[in-house]
Amino acid sequence: MIAIGPAMASQPAWLKAATIIVGTFILEDVATVLSAVAARAGEVSIPLALMALYFGVAVGDLGLYGLGAAGARWPYLRRFLTLPKRERTQDWFSANVIRIVAISRFVPGARLPLYTACGFFRAPFLRFALTAVLATLVWTTCLFLLAMRVGGWLLAHQGGWRWAGLAGFVLCIVVVGRLIARLQTVSQ
Repeated sequence: MIAIGPAMASQPAWLKAATIIVGTFILEDVATVLSAVAARAGEVSIPLALMALYFGVAVGDLGLYGLGAAGARWPYLRRFLTLPKRERTQDWFSANVIRIVAISRFVPGARLPLYTACGFFRAPFLRFALTAVLATLVWTTCLFLLAMRVGGWLLAHQGGWRWAGLAGFVLCIVVVGRLIARLQTVSQ
């Protein structure tokens, strides 16, 4: 969500949905938190926010798979991909696609390298897509509900400082995700 406030509330539903979807392509967890706070404030409906989040995150996940598949075909594109450092075979990715996708949805920083690797090593697309969509439904809903709870408390109790509290909450989610991703990189 780019703006939360009266200007957001007066926008048409399609524009709110489009803003949320674009936000998921930039930073999906931040888009989820801001959408939840906007829903809590009554500026966007909960069903619209959730549907736009689900759609944007799922399309982004499928796009990462497609990016990996394109990198397998075109060597020029391959140099832009972040693939796992250890050599993994196509058979391993095919056999473990459900586990890879489900776990990486909940581990910040893991989706980009693992989803593109699934595409690169031609893991079964249907299993990938179904698992990605189901994991997205669980993760996004949990984060959305948590953000609604925290955002509702900030909106109700922090007066003029609520936006500073909201910024701190969003920053905390981003920083924790980056720290976990960095720890994963160091451990590989």
